Amino acid sequence: MTAREQMVLDDVSRVPGVRSALLVSADDGLVIAESSLEGQHTDAAAAFAARLAQRLGALTKTLQTPPMSMLLLQATAGQLFVAAGGEGLLLVAVTGNDVNIGEVRLALLDAAGRLN
Repeated sequence: MTAREQMVLDDVSRVPGVRSALLVSADDGLVIAESSLEGQHTDAAAAFAARLAQRLGALTKTLQTPPMSMLLLQATAGQLFVAAGGEGLLLVAVTGNDVNIGEVRLALLDAAGRLN
């Protein structure tokens, strides 16, 4: 992990309500870099996010639509944001339900632009 990647993830994790910000391999779901609150287990979220992105990518190809730029999964205990982060990478944010969705979305899209 480079200092630039860590700085980008730290910026995302500063958004109120973000529990973890991850840089994940889109192919295998492995965590490349992370900035998370202590005690957060991120491996399962990273693998799940990568699998969701893969399935959505296959769907958009089948439907001949543009590729995913942002994916949001909302659950009763929190939310999972996934953004395309460059060649073979995903930016992932795990948040609570009390987060400002627009602010997280903008932070992830800004982070993706800074990583490219």
